[in-house]
Amino acid sequence: MTQEAGFDISIDIGPPAPPPPPAVGAGPGQMKDPYLAYRFAIEIAGIEQASFNECTGLQVQTEVFEYKEGGLNTHTHKLPGRVSFSNITLKWGTAESGDLWDWYYRVMTRRDTSKEKIPVSIIQYDSMGREVRRWNLARAYPVKWVGPAFNAAQSTMGVESLELAFAGFEVRSTRV
Repeated sequence: MTQEAGFDISIDIGPPAPPPPPAVGAGPGQMKDPYLAYRFAIEIAGIEQASFNECTGLQVQTEVFEYKEGGLNTHTHKLPGRVSFSNITLKWGTAESGDLWDWYYRVMTRRDTSKEKIPVSIIQYDSMGREVRRWNLARAYPVKWVGPAFNAAQSTMGVESLELAFAGFEVRSTRV
């Protein structure tokens, strides 16, 4: 209780909040640090491509369908609708390999692209380099390729990017 300008101010914030539960695998009194986002690799058709600088856009969203029941004026029912997956974007420093461009070119020029829709995995590692989580994207294929920007006044690395669409994904945790 404090007193300011003749008023008694009493604030009861209740008992202190309990500490959050320890992460899975942590012992009593030990907290596990979250995994760092820079330790990752991309696997395309079972072959690890470790040269990517950035992977963004991994997102899934469920539409909400509102149902207004007749005679019920207090609220509307919110029901899950269709699920949509955003595209992911991979960025990497320009190198000699043109495999990703070749993949995009095949998708762009072939009539039947079913063989070009392949599994892609995003793999996250812990600080010791052990795999801890994997996002397996189903039937991924490139939909956009962006080449490097050239500027003679800067000495920056050339960066290419490839945007991938996919049918869905599953998340697998490999460590407890």
